[in-house]
Amino acid sequence: MLRRWGWLATLAPIGVASLIYVVIIRGFVAPDDHGLGWPLLGVLPTFVFGMWLLTASTSRSAVFIATASTAMAVSSAYETLVQENITLIQQPWFPLFNVVGLTADAVATAGFLAMFATYPTGVTERRWQRIAVAFVWVPVLVGPLTLLTTPHVVMSPYIGISGDAIPNSFVVPWLDWAAPAVHYVVYQPWPSVAVGLGVLVSRALFGDAEVRARTRVMTWVITAALGSFVLYTFTPPNVIVAVAVFASLMAIPLAAIHGILRYGAFDIAPGDRGRLVARSSNLLITVLYGIGVATPGVLLAETLTVIGAVLLTTLLAICLLPLRGWLQRWIHRKVFGDRDRHLTMLSELGAQLDRAVEPRDLLNRLAEAVRDGLDASWVRIRLAGPDGTLAESPAGGAGEAIGDPVDSCDLVHADETLGRIELGPRRRGEYTEAERNLLRTVAGQAAASVANVRLTAQLAEQLDELTASRERLVAAQDGERKRLERDLHDGIQQNIVAQIAGLRLARNRLQRGELAADELVELQDQARETLTDLRELAHGIHPPVLSDNGLVAAVESSVARFPIPLTIEADDGVRAERFPADVETTAYYVVREALANTAKHANATRASVGLERSNGHLRIAISDDGGGVGTLVPASRGGLANIRDRVAALRGTVSVSGNDPSGTTVLVDLPVEREADHVE
Repeated sequence: MLRRWGWLATLAPIGVASLIYVVIIRGFVAPDDHGLGWPLLGVLPTFVFGMWLLTASTSRSAVFIATASTAMAVSSAYETLVQENITLIQQPWFPLFNVVGLTADAVATAGFLAMFATYPTGVTERRWQRIAVAFVWVPVLVGPLTLLTTPHVVMSPYIGISGDAIPNSFVVPWLDWAAPAVHYVVYQPWPSVAVGLGVLVSRALFGDAEVRARTRVMTWVITAALGSFVLYTFTPPNVIVAVAVFASLMAIPLAAIHGILRYGAFDIAPGDRGRLVARSSNLLITVLYGIGVATPGVLLAETLTVIGAVLLTTLLAICLLPLRGWLQRWIHRKVFGDRDRHLTMLSELGAQLDRAVEPRDLLNRLAEAVRDGLDASWVRIRLAGPDGTLAESPAGGAGEAIGDPVDSCDLVHADETLGRIELGPRRRGEYTEAERNLLRTVAGQAAASVANVRLTAQLAEQLDELTASRERLVAAQDGERKRLERDLHDGIQQNIVAQIAGLRLARNRLQRGELAADELVELQDQARETLTDLRELAHGIHPPVLSDNGLVAAVESSVARFPIPLTIEADDGVRAERFPADVETTAYYVVREALANTAKHANATRASVGLERSNGHLRIAISDDGGGVGTLVPASRGGLANIRDRVAALRGTVSVSGNDPSGTTVLVDLPVEREADHVE
């Protein structure tokens, strides 16, 4: 941070002073010179851009372009000083002073070449490219080297004065052998120009896809500028070539701004682009607008009258106003996105979400709003499952999803990831940072609606399940009642009828004096059998051992005659503990139901029942080594449905899974400590 402000504090006064000097001398002291074209149209735009860049970026490329543009201003001031004070070349110290002009030209050339070669990040990808970039700075030594090796003064070719006749009193005679090498390698700019532009072209043609995309626009601008300079150097002076040179120079800052907005050139962070560009875009546009308006008048100053120049400048000022407005809107749209489209999307999003009542309808409306607002080719929304994994198939979308998404944003509500919005490629161009920020804003607003609608759907699903569970319980109770009626009718009732008939026969035989004691013993045995049947029936409704001795004892008693080896595992604490009556009853019948399923369907050779008390819950595991359950399909009736209904009535959970290598395990979790118990 301090270094870039140090560069700004050093370079800005030098450049400003040089340009002011040139404008005063060529515009007011020597107005017939008509030499303001280059300093105002060629130097000023790049100098303003270079100084602005130092305020916004700490990159090496920003220093390159600021140094180069300042050197151009110094070179222009030097040329003006020498051309307007021609007697200076006769002074004995002039060869030493001439080093300033040569060095300024070389620094300007090297600075621009280094910036072009390393555009837009300031660094290159390969080692030979870094060596080549170092080589372009060699001509900066042209001033001292020509001063020591060349017997005459070597003048800048842009001054238009030959130094062959001006003796160099500072030459070192024994170094004159190096003068040809200095002339062709250091003085001539073409070797370093070829090397610097060669690096840029090689990166634009043979670099990675990202490098080629980033350097494409700047490479075209530099190619146009190079062609214009070649024509300007080797053809007779004409206005068209001059306009082409100045237009290509003014295009360089525009290409750099394009790189900043699109690729973050000069290491300007995405979060700073909007603030920095918005702060300075009006200044840059105003400078470019003024230069564009003044260019014809400056270039045609020798042929136009004052009135003609004023009329031409006024006409251009009016004609270029729409272009200035379009440029401001373009920069703001690139920085902040299409605000009209974004505001429309935000204003319509809330109404669309309010109209949605089903999750899929809401997600489709959200996807359509995002697609229209961001100009996306397609949008799809995938929801996350209970474990946080995104579903493969989208739950909502707009447009035909082709290929992988280019951007996405999670739907997060209360630290829970509900899903993800995925965007296809933009219909025109690429998504700006402002549009990505808008997507995050929309996702944050829509997450609450998605959570509410999903919660509503879950509640409706649970309500349906609760209704079905109640219906199953009523049906089960009705079935149980019918079973008891059938057992009483077919079993005990028939036994009692038989006993009544036996008693009637016994009374008749007693009246006739034929009754024997054995007949009464038989009737007594029948009465005992009926009592036994009644006890077994009562045991099936609610086993007395469950009320008397607890859950583990009741389970062990009920499975005493289980057809395969069975193990009951429970520690002393569980055996001794008395759970709430509804918990013990539910656990007892769940174990019996699960073991009945094992005996009927599993083809198992052994089974086990584990009971554990943990964290306020009673956990029961019924396991066997049978054939397994395969793909479990939820059933609306049957043993497993009965288990789920009984457990759900106590807010417990049931899970069924396969064993390794075979078998099935039914895990039941019943809450033992409930809020009502604590309240009491």
